[in-house]
Amino acid sequence: MSLVNPWFAVAVAAARLGIEAQTVVALRLMRLAAFGSSSRAEAALMVREKLSALVEVQAAAATGVASGRLGSVVAHRVLRVFSKRVRANRRRLSSPRH
Repeated sequence: MSLVNPWFAVAVAAARLGIEAQTVVALRLMRLAAFGSSSRAEAALMVREKLSALVEVQAAAATGVASGRLGSVVAHRVLRVFSKRVRANRRRLSSPRH
C-alpha cells in the first residue's frame, strides 16, 4: 500500500510541465516576434504540433481508460505525452542553429 496519494504525483508532474511550458512560450514568442520567414514557419509548425499532440494524447487516454487504468495513471500518461513534446520544443527552440 502506498502512503502517497497518486494524484499528488500527477499534480507535481503538471506543475513541472507548466514551468517548462512557460520557457517554451517565451522562446516561441521571441521566434514569432522576428516577423520573418522563420516566424511564419514557427507558427505553422506550432499548429501542426498541437494537432499531432492532441491525437497522441487522445490515444493515450483512450487506451488507458479502455484497459481499466486508474484515473491518476491515465492522467500521468497524458502528462508524459505533453512533457515529451514540450521538452522537444525547448531543445529545438533553444538550440543555437535556430
